[in-house]
Amino acid sequence: MLEHGGRLRKAAHDYGIDEADWLDLSSGLAPWPFPVPDIPLRAWARLPETDDGLEQAACDYYGTLQALPVAGSQMAIQLLPRLRRAGKVGVLSPCYAEHAEAWRRNGYIVREVLEQEVDFFVDSLDVLVVVNPNNPTGLNLTPARLLDWHSRLAPRGGWLVVDEAFMDNTPHLSVAPFAHQVGLIVLRSFGKFFGLAGVRLGFVLAERRLLKLLAEQVGPWAVSGPTRVLGQACLRDTEGHTRQRLRTDEASARLATLLTQYGLEPQGGCALFQWLSTERAELLHDFMARRGILLRLFTHNSSLRFGLPGDEADWARLASALDAYAKEHP
Repeated sequence: MLEHGGRLRKAAHDYGIDEADWLDLSSGLAPWPFPVPDIPLRAWARLPETDDGLEQAACDYYGTLQALPVAGSQMAIQLLPRLRRAGKVGVLSPCYAEHAEAWRRNGYIVREVLEQEVDFFVDSLDVLVVVNPNNPTGLNLTPARLLDWHSRLAPRGGWLVVDEAFMDNTPHLSVAPFAHQVGLIVLRSFGKFFGLAGVRLGFVLAERRLLKLLAEQVGPWAVSGPTRVLGQACLRDTEGHTRQRLRTDEASARLATLLTQYGLEPQGGCALFQWLSTERAELLHDFMARRGILLRLFTHNSSLRFGLPGDEADWARLASALDAYAKEHP
């Protein structure tokens, strides 16, 4: 399996620091989880049903016509390749590594392409996968550009798959309103913006026929009854959405300023993280980990992703560690 952020137990073991003593900035999650509503006993006692309002809540929140709930968008990433025959897949890279891995495992020829290369290669591809905003670089692409690529893929049966896991703060950039069009598939993650990654909930937005085919792969009862209750409550909490967008935007800007203050100006980011490319990435990752601060290290391109601190004590702890690093490694 590929390595991901959030492996706190491994870090605690490797560095000899108790889990409770870590500041985990490795996962790109909002550090303020939405409140968990009271879960009625029937949600635990009965098999989940699909007419409880969760799908409609998702459609209203994402601005789309139909949505398929799945046990985290990772499930959809792994299942989508089963719905096509082998072909050529382009993945706009660097990005979340599970995309390329899933298509390769299913026998597709995968080419990882840079942003400036997509226009050259798109007409030779059967599928193009784009993460927008990108993880970990934070690159934002406009809906017009994405829909142009879709218009070059769809007439010959191609797909544009857009992973919008970090889109919640910038809904005006989402292509979810166009997901009813054949050949456009949008993936949305619940856990990141709502700060509830352990819930394992995501949504696939696409035209009805494709969602039916994917639902057959997902199987029945993939999303638990309690998760359906919780997900619907969070998706309907419009005041909570506004509050979360405001504080994540402010924290992300503050994080970029703090890193720049210590000579570590980020090269990209979004509302939930900042991304730093540096030849000293492994050194900085180890330096912070020895102080109980866990970052997400990308060894293949020597970069780091910093998640958001959740309170003033966390901010002070991060600033102190950055100050110590700047003094030891000017």
